[in-house]
Amino acid sequence: MHIASSLRQHAKRITDQDTSAFLDEAIKSFEAGLYRAAVVLSWVGAMSLLQDEVFGRHLHAFNAEAQRRDADWRAAKAKDDLSRMKESDFLDIIGSPPLSIIGKNVKEELKNNCLQLRNGCGHPNSLKIGESRASAHIEVLVLNIFAKFA
Repeated sequence: MHIASSLRQHAKRITDQDTSAFLDEAIKSFEAGLYRAAVVLSWVGAMSLLQDEVFGRHLHAFNAEAQRRDADWRAAKAKDDLSRMKESDFLDIIGSPPLSIIGKNVKEELKNNCLQLRNGCGHPNSLKIGESRASAHIEVLVLNIFAKFA
C-alpha cells in the first residue's frame, strides 16, 4: 500500500476541499481494490491541482493562449470555467510555450497514458485493471503533479 500512503502524504498538503475529497476517495478506492475508481478519482484530483495552478498563477496567459488556439474560447473567470475545455487541450496549453507549466514529456505521459487509462476506466466497457496498473498510474500523478503542485 505504498501508493496509498504516498498519496495520503500529498493529500495532507492540499488546502482545496474538493481536491482533497477526490484524493481521499481515490485512496479509499485503491485500498478497497476498486482500481478503476482509484484511477478516475486520482486523475480528477490531479486535474484539479493543475486547474488551481492555472487559475491562481497563470490565468491571463492561459486565456490568451487558449483564445489564440481557439477563437471561440470564452476567457475563464473562475476555476470551474477551465472545465469547459477538453482535458487533452488543457494539457496541450499548459505543457507548451508560452506557459510550460508542465514539461513536454510530462504532458505526453499524462495525455497518452494517464488520460487514456482514465477514459477507459471512467466509461462503460470491459476493461479490467489490477493493482499494478492502478499503482503505476497513481505513481505518475504523485511524482509529476501532486509532488509539484500540492
